[in-house]
Amino acid sequence: MSKQTAVAKAVRFSMFAIASSAVSSGATIAQESAGADVERIEVTGSRIQRTDMETASPVTTIDAASIQATGATSIDEVLQKMTSAGGAMTNPAVNNGSLGNASINLRGLGSQRTLVLVNSRRMVNSGTGAAARVDLNTIPVSMIKRIEVLKDGASAVYGTDAVAGVVNIILKDDFEGLEMNLQTGVSGHGDGEEVSFDITMGGSFDRGNVVMGIQYMDRGGVGQGDRDFSACPYAERTNAQGELELYCAGSVYSEFGHIYNGSDKNVTDLQGSASGEWKEFEDSDRYNYAPSSFLYTPMQRLNITALGNYELTDDINLFAEAMHTKRWSSQSMAPQPIYTSFDYDVATMGDALVSHGYKDGDEIAYYRRMSDVGDRLFSQVVDTSRVVLGLEGYLDSGFQWDASINYGRNDSVEHLENLVNMGSVNEAIEAGTFNPLQQSSWQGESINEFVYTELNSGGSEMFIASANIAGELYELPAGYLGIAAGVEHRKDKAWFVPDSLTSQGLANDPKVEPTQGEFDVNEAYVELAVPLLADLPGAQQVDLSAAMRFFDYSTFGSDSTWKLGLTWRVYDDLMFRGVASTAFRAPTVNELFSGESPSMDMITHPVAQEQAVTIRGGNPNLTPEEADIMTLGMVYSPSWLDGMSLTVDYYDIEVTNAIALVDSQYIVDQCVDAQGNLINQGSALCQSAAVEMLPGNRLQFNNQLQNIGAEKTAGIDVNLAYSFDAAGIDWRTSVDSTFLLKNEVTVTGDTVDYTGLITKLSGGYARNKTNMEVMAQGESWSAAYNVRFISGMDDYSFVSKPEEALAPSTGSVFYHDVSASYYLPKGWKVTAGVKNLFDKEPPYYTGYNDSNTDPYSFDTMGRYFYLQFNLSM
Repeated sequence: MSKQTAVAKAVRFSMFAIASSAVSSGATIAQESAGADVERIEVTGSRIQRTDMETASPVTTIDAASIQATGATSIDEVLQKMTSAGGAMTNPAVNNGSLGNASINLRGLGSQRTLVLVNSRRMVNSGTGAAARVDLNTIPVSMIKRIEVLKDGASAVYGTDAVAGVVNIILKDDFEGLEMNLQTGVSGHGDGEEVSFDITMGGSFDRGNVVMGIQYMDRGGVGQGDRDFSACPYAERTNAQGELELYCAGSVYSEFGHIYNGSDKNVTDLQGSASGEWKEFEDSDRYNYAPSSFLYTPMQRLNITALGNYELTDDINLFAEAMHTKRWSSQSMAPQPIYTSFDYDVATMGDALVSHGYKDGDEIAYYRRMSDVGDRLFSQVVDTSRVVLGLEGYLDSGFQWDASINYGRNDSVEHLENLVNMGSVNEAIEAGTFNPLQQSSWQGESINEFVYTELNSGGSEMFIASANIAGELYELPAGYLGIAAGVEHRKDKAWFVPDSLTSQGLANDPKVEPTQGEFDVNEAYVELAVPLLADLPGAQQVDLSAAMRFFDYSTFGSDSTWKLGLTWRVYDDLMFRGVASTAFRAPTVNELFSGESPSMDMITHPVAQEQAVTIRGGNPNLTPEEADIMTLGMVYSPSWLDGMSLTVDYYDIEVTNAIALVDSQYIVDQCVDAQGNLINQGSALCQSAAVEMLPGNRLQFNNQLQNIGAEKTAGIDVNLAYSFDAAGIDWRTSVDSTFLLKNEVTVTGDTVDYTGLITKLSGGYARNKTNMEVMAQGESWSAAYNVRFISGMDDYSFVSKPEEALAPSTGSVFYHDVSASYYLPKGWKVTAGVKNLFDKEPPYYTGYNDSNTDPYSFDTMGRYFYLQFNLSM
């Protein structure tokens, strides 16, 4: 049987079953529907409309009022603070490598395993390069009606990527009137100024409605040098009393040049000076790169959105969605660290090194911080567009159907200024026209001819054609059997074009190759909602939900995924629920077809430098990641306490065949001995790595993506909410907690449990994260108070040797946010708020990521004030 036939048969079977059942039972359904005026809604995680928001899968809903109370101007500010989020999530505090993107990472399984939808449909991958995930900057906060976060796998309903969960952003498609917001903010240090303006307009006419919105945001930057805790990169050393102490460290790529002796004990490391003299290198000569780096990155963003509906007939509606985002973002890093090696020629380079033990003809390993040409300035211009056009309607049988096309495109241009073309510099050194030991060679007109700006471009494109149908087949003793089915064709492509010098390897070796690729997939799904029991003692309502999805990818072939769920409502107050499912994540275009490019990875080795050059690239032989998921929970809403609800849910996710890189340290340990000699060269690992020791004792090796990993995570979510009236005030309170029980990652047979650990590159995995919210509303005012708690974490780098670290763990952290609004006549409202009320500084830990802390996990801005003016008409 061919792959195409398997999918085709599934489509024909599901469509035939729905069509025949709809015809035979249509009259009954129409009659029953007319007799009961019950609103049915579609909840994220299912295509079947139902009357109960509580389904077999846990769903968290964040409404527009809660978003507005936070003062958020970007949706990542809200989503990344959820207790179910963890690990590494790019945000404005990530300067090195973020490229202005913003992401959400549910369960700490990686942002690539969280599916982001807009109005229950896919959003184009966006951001820089050959984008492989959704940039949350493309979502306009002012247009959000609510956000539904499904904390369960949903590949059987939505397809690839829905492993850790689904973030479904529902826009204001039925808004009427006019709303304007103007918000400004500044930190308690007087920096980080931000201004945001948005306007939303909506109106209805005889046969439809239109909603349009525009939002503009301008966010200022904050330098690492503007805060005491990040003004200098810390390191630790043992003092004269034998105790560990902090000192302002920095980089060995220092100003005026640093000559590295490697393992040669006959000569010393030397530090240059403005006068051209050389001395022995000391810790105080290290370069403080912090003042050049952003603690909080600047950005400008424009979002334009339009939504519309038009009733073609009484039963058919035309709908359309259009979104466009333009982003201007920037980052800054210290001047370029350059490295070169050359033979010492006393005759042409001078004898300044002779007195330090260097001889004519010695190989010189030369490091330098190019402050002579200025900071490295990164900037991005990103355009993202998405258009949806479709029809929806009802059949005579009561079945609901829709058909749509969804097209999205992302284009990005990146600039990196103040780079030095070391390929040309090395040629000039060999030709004898450039003296690297002479300070003037690196300055002014002499170096300007080697300075260039790197220009990269990239993009992604998505096209989806889909059709769905859903309704009730017939009545069973316990209720109506619901069904949904659909088909989808999707095509994804992505590309990245590196700078011409970089792609040829002429500026800085090794070269960066371009990325170009695409794939398409045909999918079909069927979903059932089966009522099993009703109106029995201990079983007021028992429902079974089931879904299966078939898919056929042009890259790896066909397969299927499934989901089974059960809800057991014991009585009005108490319901138990559970889901068992499988999920998958197909490799992205970037993972499959990415060109080779260098990355600098931190390693530990007695002889080699602390940074190794790893050559990374795509792998067209990758296959999908697979996951087995289980959730078990209960929902309790006591009738004796109106307005109170309690949900407790256990989750367990196991990802196999995970796409991962071999740990760089593992490659070094297996393939290089303590003296720097290559070992185990007959093994598959070392052969594919092709390890080299470059001049200056820098290791270089290959490390491509492979299906070699596995991840397991488990935990418990608890939510307690209580709404009530007291003293003439409406109160809404909630406590949301996640208890992480396990977060294991396995690569090449080695398993690490990151539970309760904080890492250097992958963020933190706190055992407990808790959010508490109290909102109060009177006749002319409202107020909100929020507390976020992050439990203490142990430093992964020193978990087995805490005595070697001054800060082997972080303490628990509390953040407090407050806001208040006052309603004025004629639709005006004024809101003022303070984020991080008590100006809590991020904790230091020895193996920190950046800014002496972890910008993925902690607030780096400090106390922040904002003021908002709102007009609603």
